[in-house]
Amino acid sequence: MDAAKLQLSAAQKIQREIWRHSVSTSRQQEAHVDAAKLLLPALNEMIDITTTRTMAMGNASAGDHFYPAIGLALAGSLLAGYAMAESKTHNWLHLLGFALVMAVSVYVILDLEFPRLGLIRVDSFDQALVELRESMNETK
Repeated sequence: MDAAKLQLSAAQKIQREIWRHSVSTSRQQEAHVDAAKLLLPALNEMIDITTTRTMAMGNASAGDHFYPAIGLALAGSLLAGYAMAESKTHNWLHLLGFALVMAVSVYVILDLEFPRLGLIRVDSFDQALVELRESMNETK
């Protein structure tokens, strides 16, 4: 993973150099105005796809959250159903415990799916935007 981070930082450095050189070249007197209109958006897309790939590598897939939750729900249902099937009276502690575990599980899953809204915060996406903004400020 360290090698990947090293290569990523090297690629970002090269991208900044390409961007800086392209912007400075497009501002020269002899540069054709339409060349900059074609070149800079293409370079921007190149940088965007790199950022998108980097962010996708850091994300967990939806199955990483949902499959354990499904297993937890099935295990909880099995335990609650087993306990209630043999008794003529219902144990309220089991019922409330099951409901609480399921509610917390669903909350955690939804909280992870919407990282800016709940108790669990995932700020890596915001950090990527901050770094992008800083790289844009360097070219000015």
